[in-house]
Amino acid sequence: MNPDTAELAIVDTASEPAVVLRSLDAERMTAVRESWRALWSSRLLVWLAGVGTLIAFGFGPVRNAFNPPGLTKGFGWLGDLLAAPAARWDAAWYMVIAHYGYRPDLGTFTAPRTAFFPLYPLGLRGIATAGVPLVVAGVLLSVLALALALYGIHRLTTMELAGGGRFSLGRVRGGEVARLAVLLTAFAPMAFYFSAVYSESLYLALSVGLFWSARQGRWALVGVLGALAGATRSTGLVLALPALIIYLYGPREDRPADFSSERAVRRRWTPVAARSSAAQDASLALLGHLRPRYRLRRDLLWLALLPAGIGLYAVLLALAGGDAATPFHAQEVWGRHFAGPYVGIWDGLTAAFDGARQLLSFQRHHLYLHVGGGSPFVAAGHNLLLLAFLVAAVPAVVGVVRRLPFAYGAYVIAALALPLSYPVAAQPLMSLPRFLVVLFPLNIAFAGWLVSRPRMRLPALAVSGLLMVFFVAQFATWHWVA
Repeated sequence: MNPDTAELAIVDTASEPAVVLRSLDAERMTAVRESWRALWSSRLLVWLAGVGTLIAFGFGPVRNAFNPPGLTKGFGWLGDLLAAPAARWDAAWYMVIAHYGYRPDLGTFTAPRTAFFPLYPLGLRGIATAGVPLVVAGVLLSVLALALALYGIHRLTTMELAGGGRFSLGRVRGGEVARLAVLLTAFAPMAFYFSAVYSESLYLALSVGLFWSARQGRWALVGVLGALAGATRSTGLVLALPALIIYLYGPREDRPADFSSERAVRRRWTPVAARSSAAQDASLALLGHLRPRYRLRRDLLWLALLPAGIGLYAVLLALAGGDAATPFHAQEVWGRHFAGPYVGIWDGLTAAFDGARQLLSFQRHHLYLHVGGGSPFVAAGHNLLLLAFLVAAVPAVVGVVRRLPFAYGAYVIAALALPLSYPVAAQPLMSLPRFLVVLFPLNIAFAGWLVSRPRMRLPALAVSGLLMVFFVAQFATWHWVA
């Protein structure tokens, strides 16, 4: 190397960090811009659809709804209209808890409240101390969490699919997947819950943040975010699984792997004379995949924080005069029962089949399924709709397993265990669409499928947005959704 080329090499090496920083800044600004565009346009659509439906058709069947004055109504004509797309059904429970607390000392009268985990109502109360009405506090909290979640999904997708890893699609296509993933999340059929007084957007932001932190090797932050997620929803405990998988197997950005999987196992366990055995090759391949690629270090102990959220919730209930085991049985109050791992799938198929027979019979006298005293036609329609969401989720789950690192697929499959193992008698798949909407890897995988099919992008987004309009119209008029 002559002095001239040496000098150029030194200049290139010295300028490399600056180039990397400029690239990172550009990625961050792109994520901010595209997330903001998806946020404001989708929320505007939600409010236009919800308020417009109320103006056209009225408030709907509010007679049987939990609709406490001063929390979900009583804001005047305009205030009640604007609150409608945000303050319905479970929103009332969150605001009651934020205002009155859990009061487990009152026994069965307040027992249903314990199914709603405390972090979201604590956030409502914290914002309300500034003099903000609870319903406004809920919208602010949900929209802020959604903004963070969309930004995180964009950055996480870019990391997984636009970098140089195993699943990379290249910088251009990976960036397009990130944009589509954000849009699919913001305009998902059930995405109106992300700006309602519900915990969906908060849980989504915490789970995305946990994945991002794990990929970066920030294990203290992983523990904190996991604990907060566990204090937000019962499925927060499931996040321990992907966190542990990323710790042991990667992919990780904080340090290179300590082991190279199959090759290291082969050198250690295979005698030289036996390396040609096909059966042994298969065994070694399996061992290579199972063997952790990263050594255990003390930072693994941070993952012990993940159950702390639900543990602290149980302790606080006990100190308030209740039962510490209540959070682990809270769903029973709402009619859920353990039927076996994923047995709810079969129950959902059966209920949908009976629902189809009920609708095709055109009569209400003979019931093909137990509806708990409600309209058999309404219950039949709900069960068919819930099955449609389950059917749509199957290829999406397969896409996650194929297109993303293993931790994402493991998270989705484990998170679906709660709704699919604890069915409700009348509607076995009840709330499944809400469980699905927070599983962000599904949208990333769907975006990855769409990126190579340009003609499908606009129709897919349009259909998804129209479904969101339909469901928020039902939600705002007090019709039960999901």
